[in-house]
Amino acid sequence: MRLRALLAAAVLTITAAPAALAAPDVAHGSDVPPGQFGFVAKIAMTKIPRPDGSTYSSYCTGALVAPGWVVTTGHCFHDAQRKRVAGQMPYPTTVTLGLVDEAIESGVARKATEVLQAKENDVALLRLDTPVSTVAPMKVSRMLPKVGQQLTLAGWGSLSNTAPAPATRMQHGTVQVATVAPTTIGVRGAAPAITTSACTYDSGAPYFVPEGKGGTLVSIEATGPACPHAGVETTSRADVIADWIATQTA
Repeated sequence: MRLRALLAAAVLTITAAPAALAAPDVAHGSDVPPGQFGFVAKIAMTKIPRPDGSTYSSYCTGALVAPGWVVTTGHCFHDAQRKRVAGQMPYPTTVTLGLVDEAIESGVARKATEVLQAKENDVALLRLDTPVSTVAPMKVSRMLPKVGQQLTLAGWGSLSNTAPAPATRMQHGTVQVATVAPTTIGVRGAAPAITTSACTYDSGAPYFVPEGKGGTLVSIEATGPACPHAGVETTSRADVIADWIATQTA
């Protein structure tokens, strides 16, 4: 298993690709209908440091859980040695919400100013420079996930690891809970294919129970095999950090 945003030997080391190379996200998923899942965030990062002093740009996915806060994967924010960091945003980061198709929508863009790392699992909270009032935040589940439970995955990742590029159209799919551990759950693709799975740039993507245009967050993308795949994807449980999220975002 590898960190979802990992390609070769480094977390999120893919340089942002030109728009002409953009591919759909959530491998073997399907288009998100217009007006749906506006709480899913596309997170763009620049000037990420490498040990040799150079920098690169990359992407993660996240979800709005309060007007001024987005939850994502903790490993998206790290120093040059790939160690997770907290505090002032370590590199310029833009969070875009409220859209499913960049070709026809502009969405709501905010700058991230601070990152907080959860102790229990690979999860981080991003503080936005200005709260978002036009997009309803997700609810955070406090229920223990159950084996067999079906969840929706939505994100801005790539079609496959062979030609990774950030998406310009959000995709979604259905997965089923396969395993439950103390801080994580394992999920497998269910629809539109058993190979529906998270991919590069989907780190931090929400797994949730849809409720109209909203939803209840159950887990957050963390790590998995090369996509697309029919294996088990490891995701961070939201219920074990629900109190932490509520306290930090109050």
